[in-house]
Amino acid sequence: MVDRLLIAVGTTPRLYTGAQLRAFVLSQSQGFSHSKADAVVTAVRMFVRFLIASGECPDNLQHALPRVAGWRQASLPRYLELADIERIIGNCEPSTVLGARDRAILLLLARFGLRAGDVAGLRLSDIDWANGRIRVSGKSQRSTWLPLPQDAGDAVLHYLGTARHAAGGDGVFLTTRAPYTPIIARQVSSTAERAIRRAGIKTPSLGAHLFHHSAATAWLRQGLSLQAVGALLRHGDPDTTAIYAKVDVDLLRQVAMPWPVEGSSC
Repeated sequence: MVDRLLIAVGTTPRLYTGAQLRAFVLSQSQGFSHSKADAVVTAVRMFVRFLIASGECPDNLQHALPRVAGWRQASLPRYLELADIERIIGNCEPSTVLGARDRAILLLLARFGLRAGDVAGLRLSDIDWANGRIRVSGKSQRSTWLPLPQDAGDAVLHYLGTARHAAGGDGVFLTTRAPYTPIIARQVSSTAERAIRRAGIKTPSLGAHLFHHSAATAWLRQGLSLQAVGALLRHGDPDTTAIYAKVDVDLLRQVAMPWPVEGSSC
């Protein structure tokens, strides 16, 4: 980065200006992520401080480059509408081994907002058929029992009874080819991506986490509180759930301040 800086602004530090340094930083970070831009600024600031300590350039240049601004939870969660979710699930063919497994996986992702690792880690002992509930652990590895919806339970039961190989041990979802081992998280995400492409739906992203965000968004729009959504998603930090508050547009309209009229006092 310093080599590029020297090419751009020259090798005479006492002639450097704040405008030159800022222009260089913008040119090197244009179109990149916040972390990339921050790395550029950090490198240039460190070099300028070295020059100041060496008496090579004016000390006021250290204030020419402020830190890159960044805001927590500045982005919107990517999600699908309920109609698109149902279309994706409906495109699975439950009469085939792969279709039966895909449909069961997608329903668990959509109804519970499970992560790919949650689905991959399911064991037969995690399903309590008598009481209609399922046990998931999540990132914290703390077990939680959740009610098993009828359609998701039927899909899992159909897969277990007609498509799952009997020699797969305690894992619920197995590979479709020998040696029939439990699937891993990457295969759950591949299942979601394959189903989305098969349905022909244009989505903001691909993979299992899209269903995670979609479930949380749907729950919030149905009237659940952020605390309840956080509990269902098994978030340890309430701030993690706060990002979904931005998708409730109707509620945001009630609290949004009017745009100030020109000439009025702020």
